[in-house]
Amino acid sequence: RMQEYDIIVLGTGLKECILSGLMSLSGKKVLHIDKNPYYGGESASISPLEELYKKFKVPGPSKSTSRGKEWNIDLIPKFFLATGQLVKILVHTEVTRYLDFKVVEGSYVYKGGKVHKVPATEEDAHSSDLMGMFDKRRLKKLLLFALNFDVRNPRTYQDIDPQKTTTRDLFARFDLGLDVIEVIGHAIALHSSESYLDEPCVETISRIRLYVESLTRHSTTPYLYPVYGLGELPQGFARLSAEYGGTFLLNRTVDEIVMDNGKVTAVKSEGKLFHCKQLICDPSYVPSRVRKVGRVIRVICLLNHPVKNTHEANSCQIIIPQTQLNRKSDIYISVVSFNHNVASDGMYIATVSTTAETINPEKEVQPGLELLEPIMQKFVSVSNLLVPKDDGTKSQIFVSRSFDATNHFESECVDIKDMYRRLTGAELSFVASRHQSHNSDED
Repeated sequence: RMQEYDIIVLGTGLKECILSGLMSLSGKKVLHIDKNPYYGGESASISPLEELYKKFKVPGPSKSTSRGKEWNIDLIPKFFLATGQLVKILVHTEVTRYLDFKVVEGSYVYKGGKVHKVPATEEDAHSSDLMGMFDKRRLKKLLLFALNFDVRNPRTYQDIDPQKTTTRDLFARFDLGLDVIEVIGHAIALHSSESYLDEPCVETISRIRLYVESLTRHSTTPYLYPVYGLGELPQGFARLSAEYGGTFLLNRTVDEIVMDNGKVTAVKSEGKLFHCKQLICDPSYVPSRVRKVGRVIRVICLLNHPVKNTHEANSCQIIIPQTQLNRKSDIYISVVSFNHNVASDGMYIATVSTTAETINPEKEVQPGLELLEPIMQKFVSVSNLLVPKDDGTKSQIFVSRSFDATNHFESECVDIKDMYRRLTGAELSFVASRHQSHNSDED
């Protein structure tokens, strides 16, 4: 017998789960299928520790690290900006009920062979060893400008045209030196290459503002990370979807995506036919509908010590701007530990990632790995960056992009919002919470 759904989702990666939850919330009938027996797709959380060794075909682990159940290792660790898009989605859908977050303790930038704290508050700017006194004043002025900037209120523009003035000109207007520009562009605005300098400055201003606003929320860094790791997220959205009548089938093979006249009509799985009007999936389910635009290397490192020069932080983010190493793209390091309940007591998980630029990506991340020494065990993966060949309007098949090398969620949120717009024809907005009656302070 035929089963009818509005939307079928293939894969339980974070983006698929968020969209599935949002669609269920808006009253759509959703079926969610995953070929894996676990949630999370390529961004799954691995536990116990022994499973990680198996997955990467590495012998081990030694008895000393083995309290395996205490480990939850994210294959693609990313931090949340406290006032960023993803947190807004979590608050809006109330998935926050299923999650606990902890603030990440340090935010650092690599310069001249050493790790420095990112100066994003007046106090930090004042005590930073990254720049001289005059640069500190100029940085403060720019941070203040960004914080007061409001696109709807031209009085806050200070004679800058946000749509026409380039970021390079904006920085020149504030008389910022190259050192400061590097820190602002890469460690605060979180751009991963230099192209932003010649684009209109409105985007960079809003990114600086997001960082500074997120920081004022929590004071140590603007970043958050869930207790027990990111694996909690897809499951939170699965619970949300189920609460609204969504159906989940894990560990099921997808035999065929049935098309009629170039448009999706059904999914065939283990001999059963499930009908749908729209399909959402990750690239692994539709290899012929995606193209490769690059590669990402990620190295997961197990450590039994905090990272040097991070003031013994239990968790932190380190960015190595590409100009420091004559590269085209930045290198990212995220560090989490027993403090977030993702490792045994006294143990740390540091992940180094970047967009590969050569045929030997392992050599490219060497400067990042050197900051982490001594490393107990490394797990290396190189994966293709896949993007959909078209926007899905004709086929009604909407494919998410592979996760990029950055170690925060902002670019993934752009993809989620873009897919949402193509799916529904409407912008994803967070005006009202799903229970209209109560107002949470978070929103």
